[in-house]
Amino acid sequence: MTKMSMFEPYEIVAGQGHTRLVLLCDHASNRLPAEYGNLGLEASEFARHIAYDIGAAALTKGLAQRLGATAVLSCFSRLLIDPNRGLDDPTLIMRISDGAVVPGNRDLDGAERARRIASFHQPYHQAIAAAVSKVRAAGHLPLLVSIHSFTPVWRGWPRPWHVGILWDRDEAVARAMIRGFLAQGDLVVGDNEPYHGALEGDTLNTHGTRPGLPHALIEVRQDLIAAKSGVDEWVERVAKVIEPIMYEQRA
Repeated sequence: MTKMSMFEPYEIVAGQGHTRLVLLCDHASNRLPAEYGNLGLEASEFARHIAYDIGAAALTKGLAQRLGATAVLSCFSRLLIDPNRGLDDPTLIMRISDGAVVPGNRDLDGAERARRIASFHQPYHQAIAAAVSKVRAAGHLPLLVSIHSFTPVWRGWPRPWHVGILWDRDEAVARAMIRGFLAQGDLVVGDNEPYHGALEGDTLNTHGTRPGLPHALIEVRQDLIAAKSGVDEWVERVAKVIEPIMYEQRA
């Protein structure tokens, strides 16, 4: 591997001091540092969900602006290394993702794995920890909300949900969010669907479950936020759900 070029592994959207909300976007970007090329993949693969969560970054930034919240977003593709996986997770660096073989990951050695952890995964998580500490220093109990998106169809099966709430042990925040989305009257809402929120070592497990902070993960179907009009609609939908929770349980 050639010498690493300057590449910021995360982006911070600065929040306002009155809010305890910290927004996270693990799969915000489909970018790679130049020295990795396309990891041997066709460029078209980076428009797919295997590279990033379509619409999630725009939704996260829109929510940060709407709610005055801090946001931490990754700046690298999950194909390089997945920041939403623990270091011992076999899917941390994918060799095959939804049928696509990733040549640049196929013969990965220990040194390159360690380099990706140190250069991308670790700085992203350090940035989250710093954002959480800043909210604590302002006298608030941090509320962590992670924004993801999911494909409308998976292995030929149309997914019926518009939005899903993923959770592990923090049922209170999850239930409040589910009630909030159901109250909008026109949504199919998943409870630990289309995935389950219990994943040891993932972002919310690391920064929410283990420290005992209130948190939940919101999954929005990608076709609903692929265009700006959809993002704008969902900024308002999600903000209406999060806002009442933001002002509860202040430290």
